[in-house]
Amino acid sequence: MNRSIAWRGAVVVGALGLSALFLMPNLVNRLPAWWGSIFATEAINLGLDLQGGIHMVLEVEVDKAVENRVDLLMEQLRSDARDQEIATRNWRRTATDSLQFELISRSKREQLDSLVADDYPVLQTAAANEGKILSFRLIEPEIEGIRQFAVDQALETIRNRVDEFGVAEPTIQRTGAHGILIQLPGVQDPERAKSLIGRTAQLQFQLVEDDPAVTDVVVLDGVSADAATGLESEITYRLQRTVLMSGEVIADARHRPGQLGDPPYVSLTLNSNGARRFDQITRDNVGRNLAIVLDGKVQSAPVIRERIGGGRAVITGNFTLDEARDLAIVLRAGALPAPVTIAEERTVGPSLGRDSIISGTRSFMIGGSLVLVFMLIYYRVAGVIANLALVINIFLLLGVLAGFQATLTLPGIAGMVLTLGMAVDANVLVNERIREELRRGEAPRAAVDSGYSRALPAILDSNATTFLAGLILFQFGSGPIKGFALTLCVGIASTIFSAVFASRVMYDFTLSGTGRRSLSI
Repeated sequence: MNRSIAWRGAVVVGALGLSALFLMPNLVNRLPAWWGSIFATEAINLGLDLQGGIHMVLEVEVDKAVENRVDLLMEQLRSDARDQEIATRNWRRTATDSLQFELISRSKREQLDSLVADDYPVLQTAAANEGKILSFRLIEPEIEGIRQFAVDQALETIRNRVDEFGVAEPTIQRTGAHGILIQLPGVQDPERAKSLIGRTAQLQFQLVEDDPAVTDVVVLDGVSADAATGLESEITYRLQRTVLMSGEVIADARHRPGQLGDPPYVSLTLNSNGARRFDQITRDNVGRNLAIVLDGKVQSAPVIRERIGGGRAVITGNFTLDEARDLAIVLRAGALPAPVTIAEERTVGPSLGRDSIISGTRSFMIGGSLVLVFMLIYYRVAGVIANLALVINIFLLLGVLAGFQATLTLPGIAGMVLTLGMAVDANVLVNERIREELRRGEAPRAAVDSGYSRALPAILDSNATTFLAGLILFQFGSGPIKGFALTLCVGIASTIFSAVFASRVMYDFTLSGTGRRSLSI
């Protein structure tokens, strides 16, 4: 055996060995502890259509984001007007993007107009505003910007929540103008997933108002748990309208088990700004109840016993451990800028996934077996070499997918079947060119050399164009299309290696190892 065949054979064996190492988690249940520091430890991930899971399309209520922005501007403008001694009353939001209030003294009109023009450029006059009733609305670019930002921020927040939830290979992407497509393979608890993903998670801290004479309050419900009986009851809280602190100051949130039979709770760590603000709030309101409000419902309203420094707080309630864990996840990931509604929902059961795996595997095995038998009968010894090249091709393809921790879907299996067909086509081109050379009277070695030289341009052209098409599908496609494109592109690369390089090594080894003067093809 000459050196050329030896080193080329070593390359083929090395590639097969590396693929075997990547595929080891799919073949062995327990791996050595050091394995994860070098190679992948997870088996090939199965997509939603194979292992089951949840498919949802969420619609972001972008108009609610606009309303929230108007409400915030209204509170800020009312506060600034009060600071400048501009008397107003009867503030309200009259539409999604408009607000209205009454100016008590017309002599303050010029001062108010100057305040709006200088500090609120996103507001424009919505009506003639000739009397005491004044109306303003958001400018159109601001409205559109709020809507687009709401969808983008919701997408990023949901992605963070899903990452915290620990789902392998989720699909999270925009669909339509205000929609978000979510696919969670392997998740079989749709209610928990919907609660985790769709929860707005807007956290606010507000003081409880005990003075019945005060009318500028907001009334919210909360849950009161009786520790002795374990019963829950609704309790109504009168809260000051001013929000002292929001969830934006949260740096971290963790669930903690309760002590001595108490239910689990969520521990909050505030950022530097939140720590200073919480220190000031607790210092100025010792003896008062501070309500912790989540999505418009009071979770707890503890009494401030003393000034609390260090930037730490807790949310208590009658939580289960999973509820506390999920609440910590959504608080860490951040609040959604607007509520979301489920526009479409499908749950793929594991039985359907198993049926898909069986059907896909069966079709691949039957198709592959027929191809192998045909090549063996039609090309004889050369068919054996072609079949070995096909086996090497599929093994390398699976090894690369395992190495990159790719997700295998039904379209991915379709890509493997297409790869098998293209690999057969490459082997057929080579074998037919060798046959032509043998018919012309060429020696087997010269026929093999000439056959590969003549077939190579056609093999490269056909595979290169298909590879480019696969790249375009991967770049602009989504979901199943990406899975098909990825498998196709990897399969084309392994086809070139096995059909052009590995099979040539086997031909050279066959001819040189036996000194044969003929080739059965």
